Amino acid sequence: MVAAGHFVTVVTRNPKKADMLPHPVRVIADLDQVHNADHFDAIVNLAGEPIANGLWTRKKRAKIIQSRVDMTVGLNKLIQRLESKPKCLVNGSAIGWYGLRGDEELSEEAGFAPAFVHDVCEAWERATAQAAQYGVRAVRLRIGLVLGVDGGILAKLLTPFEFGGGCVMGEGQQWMSWIEQDDLVRVIAFAIANEALEGPVNATAPHPVRNVEFSRALARALKRPAFLKAPHWILATLLGDMARETMLGGQRVIPSRLQHYGFVFRHPRLAPMLRKITGAKPQQAGIDTHQQRVAAK
Repeated sequence: MVAAGHFVTVVTRNPKKADMLPHPVRVIADLDQVHNADHFDAIVNLAGEPIANGLWTRKKRAKIIQSRVDMTVGLNKLIQRLESKPKCLVNGSAIGWYGLRGDEELSEEAGFAPAFVHDVCEAWERATAQAAQYGVRAVRLRIGLVLGVDGGILAKLLTPFEFGGGCVMGEGQQWMSWIEQDDLVRVIAFAIANEALEGPVNATAPHPVRNVEFSRALARALKRPAFLKAPHWILATLLGDMARETMLGGQRVIPSRLQHYGFVFRHPRLAPMLRKITGAKPQQAGIDTHQQRVAAK
């Protein structure tokens, strides 16, 4: 946004983290620091307590939901008092909204199955919808697993995979709907610019994969083995519902609305994306001798 010439205000509880952002940006610690006369074309909110970093105790569950709802409600109050309303609110949600749906392909029109991850997303989206009361177009991004080397789930997996400790979760048949980090940034910009987009939008690449395919693709990109398995019963026993819903369950999500409105993913398929962001050479990514001979003809 800054590179495109926009003036950006960042709300963060840790201003030191903003030092790594491209400048100039205005950094504030509280929405009360925004004046009623300030002008914003769009607001983007992805803030929330991490969902997969520990057991889902009663206290943790409440914090996961409340952190998302409180920030969104705060933004609604900000929008209400701003003299000039933003045109768009792009607010986070997640593919967990659909619950655990097995092999079913899920567009934005699909329903949900009961699950805690659905409860989280439903509360978040319900709070987001209040922005419409003030004439603001609200986009609810149902975001998949965000893959980038400098953060998120992939950064956590790189070290064990590099040391040969990569493994398949359970039977590995659960679906992983993912999106490359820079593509997610482009989706956010697309949602801001495209006035036809409103309501739920699946922010996932068009080709989800099963967990076993993900593990093999990452192992090939890093030229490491991935023959280990984390048994279902061990994960479920140690981590409870958190493991059952985020590690052993999944969603097969399709970005129907993004594709309908012409969004083009730079990274639509997993294996080439992993090769690119990990810096793997073609031969490291598992291209066999026959493929190399065909390419040389």
